[in-house]
Amino acid sequence: MLPRLVSSLRLRPSAAPLAAATRCASSGNVDIRVPLNFWAGKRMRSQEKRNKEPVYEPATGRVLCHLEPCGASEVDQAVKDAKSAFGHWSKMSGMERARIMIEAALIIESRREEIAEMEVVNNGKSITEARLDVDSARLCIEYYAGLASTLAGQHVQLPGGSFAYTRREPLGVCVGIGAWNYPFQIAAWKSAPALACGNSMVFKPSPVTPVTAVMLAEIYAKAGAPEGLFNVVQGGQETGSLLCHHPDVAKVSFTGSVPTGKKIMEMASKGVKPVTLELGGKSPLLIFEDSDLENAVKGALMANFLSQGQVCSNGTRVFVQKHILPEFVEEVVKRTQAIEIGDPLAESTRMGALVSQPHLHRVLEFVEQAKKEGATVLCGGEPFVPSDPKLKGGYYMMPCVLGDCTDKMTCVKEEIFGPVMSVLSFDTEEEVLRRANDTTMGLAAGVFTRDVRRAHRVVEHLKAGSCFINNYNITPVEVPFGGFKMSGIGRENGQVTIEYYSQLKTVFVEMGDVDSLF
Repeated sequence: MLPRLVSSLRLRPSAAPLAAATRCASSGNVDIRVPLNFWAGKRMRSQEKRNKEPVYEPATGRVLCHLEPCGASEVDQAVKDAKSAFGHWSKMSGMERARIMIEAALIIESRREEIAEMEVVNNGKSITEARLDVDSARLCIEYYAGLASTLAGQHVQLPGGSFAYTRREPLGVCVGIGAWNYPFQIAAWKSAPALACGNSMVFKPSPVTPVTAVMLAEIYAKAGAPEGLFNVVQGGQETGSLLCHHPDVAKVSFTGSVPTGKKIMEMASKGVKPVTLELGGKSPLLIFEDSDLENAVKGALMANFLSQGQVCSNGTRVFVQKHILPEFVEEVVKRTQAIEIGDPLAESTRMGALVSQPHLHRVLEFVEQAKKEGATVLCGGEPFVPSDPKLKGGYYMMPCVLGDCTDKMTCVKEEIFGPVMSVLSFDTEEEVLRRANDTTMGLAAGVFTRDVRRAHRVVEHLKAGSCFINNYNITPVEVPFGGFKMSGIGRENGQVTIEYYSQLKTVFVEMGDVDSLF
């Protein structure tokens, strides 16, 4: 049987007894003592003695566990096991693979609350959002299970009765490297298409949020996946480098920052390995004067404050047409001030803690820099200290709206990755399109307008991979997600992602004699 993670956790003595159907975890009362690496079908400790790194609980600032980074021997073992599993998994039919993936999705559904709680404890986001992340992971696995049996090639008739056909074949051992903002969801988004195509995967979570990826590994194993099909190795830059350079790794998929993405691409190029890169963004949100203001305000909040603003696709440059700027700003500030901040495991909380103390300081420094450059803090932008004593060491801040912003300000040009919205004004469509596209990144963009022709015209000219009309930050798994320019290469989700986890083989069949020139 698959052991529940909560049974492997040690609750502190101060934790109150838990009644039936109540929460299994509470902020400040979880210690993780079990290994977080996974290969050979079970949790594994690092084989060599290395310095363990503390992992913090964002809600309280206390140490949650200690990370055992993997070195060359552990990475090699995880890849070797994945290569062995690939031999069996790749020979199974799509229907056979699909059955195991569907079973994994059902297990995720049955453990939804447990997984969401651990995501909150390790990441700091609200339990409400964490549940949706778990749902997205489950839906992604279900979606690609449905595609697994549809993978097919093409038949081409040639002269004289000869013909050719194509075969879509798996790549081999794929590496997934995750980010800390959506730990469990990213592990599923990368593994589901890989496994559907017949690959195996070694996954490295962010060292900041190492807890939940191993739960997915256990779930795949419980569902009947071959031993070694989905392995987890923990660590930082050194571990990631070992994975990228490993000769038995066929592909690398990375989610994270632009600078790290460049390094991943460079390392993978040494072995001419394909990469999928889902990188950063500084996305524009365009709000025209004919917009439904209520929806535009809600869209701006969704574009900036999900997961404490720690979302790569966030529309942090909010361009508002001058005629409606005062009304928009008044309403968005009022609703931002009403966001409930606090214990991320509380049902009423809508904004939890940022992921780490250094990251909190970095975001606050952006706000200070914005003030120096002439922006006006309309609300928030300061540390927040909850009233609950156990949360006083947590990494909280008040969501911030900046007014009087200009295109040259640091807060408008650089990715902050925190709950900071920069509001800018514009006059004409032509002007705002030029300004919106004036960035090296192009992950996402959005437009609010009642004019259907304008909406499609504007989207056509926005240089971004994922565009939204009259909504924002909606990511159904059926739809491809990815960026233009320096925001990345390749796509996640949707049918097209099958092409990034498979390779095409062409077979020519001669039905007559060889027509030779010699």
